Amino acid sequence: MLNDYNSFNKDGRNLVDVFKELQAMQNQPKSTILETQEVEKPKKSKVSPHFNFSHKNKKTLNSFKEQLRYNPNATESFNRPSSRNVKPTKNSELKLSHIIIGCSMLIIGMAVLFPKGSPIKESYAKEETSSSVINYEINKHSLNMQSIISENAGMDRVKEQVTEERDVNFETNYTNNASLPKGEEVVKQEGAIGKDKVTVVKTYENGEFVEEIILSKETLTEPTPKIIDLGTSEFLAKNQVHIGDTMYLVNDGTLRETADDASEEVADIKSSLDVKLLELTSEDWCKVSFDGVEGYIKTSNLTSAAVTPSIVEKNRIQRILLKVNIDMELNKVSDLTLNDYKKIFTNLPNDTKGIFEANYQNFYNAEKKYKVNGIFLAAMAAHESAWGTSQIAEDKHNLFGYGSYDETPYESSYDFTDYSEGIETVAKTMAKYYLNPAGTKIYDDETALAWYFNGPTLQGVNTRYASDKDWYKKVYSYMQLLYNRLQ
Repeated sequence: MLNDYNSFNKDGRNLVDVFKELQAMQNQPKSTILETQEVEKPKKSKVSPHFNFSHKNKKTLNSFKEQLRYNPNATESFNRPSSRNVKPTKNSELKLSHIIIGCSMLIIGMAVLFPKGSPIKESYAKEETSSSVINYEINKHSLNMQSIISENAGMDRVKEQVTEERDVNFETNYTNNASLPKGEEVVKQEGAIGKDKVTVVKTYENGEFVEEIILSKETLTEPTPKIIDLGTSEFLAKNQVHIGDTMYLVNDGTLRETADDASEEVADIKSSLDVKLLELTSEDWCKVSFDGVEGYIKTSNLTSAAVTPSIVEKNRIQRILLKVNIDMELNKVSDLTLNDYKKIFTNLPNDTKGIFEANYQNFYNAEKKYKVNGIFLAAMAAHESAWGTSQIAEDKHNLFGYGSYDETPYESSYDFTDYSEGIETVAKTMAKYYLNPAGTKIYDDETALAWYFNGPTLQGVNTRYASDKDWYKKVYSYMQLLYNRLQ
């Protein structure tokens, strides 16, 4: 209803204002009223500038005019005295005001009866002039006051003041660390949550938390920051290693006293040998330990098992070969595998009869059982039998000339049923009489008698086993030949 009234009342006046104007008009002389109406009358419109009529209303007004034309007396009451020749009085002027008020009320009623979209709006739009019509816009989103009042009336808004302890999150701080692989994180200090005592005013609407206002805050416990070391070393990241890990030399290298090419040499290291990474002084130099000897070496000559998997096997062999020397202890196993023995003795050029290739596992078994170096046993056999071609070896399956004396070597040598028996007999003899001190536990709960013991080396065995003083050197040359077949 308000929207319809607003569409009618374009100049924004309300009914109270209209009634006040009408009241003022009835207090003016008639001539003044008429003059005022003529001045304000639009030139091209027969409709009041403040009111608009539909075609239906216009028809009613025209009918009223027709009555005036055929009944002239109808206007006499407005312009001349009554038949009693009484001068116009205030009461007669009031009749005109009553008519005006009535017409105004009629127009207001018509505006109410013809809402938006009715023919009266269309008529009004056609007869609208630039001087008398004011544009307007209907409020399409009018407020439902009853709904608003109902919603607010049912809202439960509560405020409360509380004092409580609250957690305070800790910060996380990062520190660059060149001793860690790039991108790796290591927690150096765990963070700890702090505590605050807080007084707040909390607001709830319909039981739901809306907001809070902090009145005061007191620190009870300061939070402890979390500290993380962030790795920056590309060298460590590339090789997937950390400080303390094992690395391997790509080529033969030199361990130096300081991280400088001109620094004094500490040790020479063969390729594939392993070192322990102690410190990364830069991306170009690092400190390592090689068998207890510390020094500096270039990082470019190092690799890791992750980057070069085959280096591990090469290192194992290199470590075995590193122990090979003329003074090596022969009462210890060689750390060679059965496959290593097979590799050493297969297609051995000097083994023209294939005797050593056929018995590589017997040499391996003798080493494991009697704790005597199997390559030493094979080197002895190769030297004494000329790679199995001697008459004693062929006739008696005796590769060692075991039992022979210089005067009667063939006659005094032992005769074995096969080569494996001769290999095991010599291994047992070396363990019991030549290589171990007396009382050493050797095999089958037996102990060494050490009748010919002069040390567990080639030279020690040479003392009582062979009359040739250079026997140990010749046997060692055979050992070198066999060991080198591992590379």
